[in-house]
Amino acid sequence: MLSCRARYATRAILDLSLEFDRGPIPIHDIAERQNIPLKFLQQIFVALRMTGFVHSKKGPNGGYYLATAPKEITLGAVVRAMDGPIAPISCVSVTKYGECGCPHPEICSLKNSFRDARNAMAGVLDKTTFEDLAAKQRASVAVPELDEAANF
Repeated sequence: MLSCRARYATRAILDLSLEFDRGPIPIHDIAERQNIPLKFLQQIFVALRMTGFVHSKKGPNGGYYLATAPKEITLGAVVRAMDGPIAPISCVSVTKYGECGCPHPEICSLKNSFRDARNAMAGVLDKTTFEDLAAKQRASVAVPELDEAANF
């Protein structure tokens, strides 16, 4: 399960992806649109800036903006930056492997199942870019408008 911090970070990056060509976006606008407490979002943006996902600009026209194009940022990269490895248990982690305490790790069927789960989740998250997510978001917003127009 994703932490609240990872969920909010992914929503903030999606928000910036939707506004990618607008320049810096004030943090209070993002917090309001995404229903994220401002103080918590400020902490998240510190981490996102330190991990290279966003830049900030101070001043009256300041705010946050993506450091790279949304097509270069994957959902998996942001989740890992906020929560660490995607693996459900340490013995199947690619980046933070650790013994789990199993008495027979070489034949553990649980390990194999958890590895499959990790591979499936990482596969989806690592191939999903924020450009993909922004396009899906825009399409889902456009669909109800088409439905309403068809009723006239």
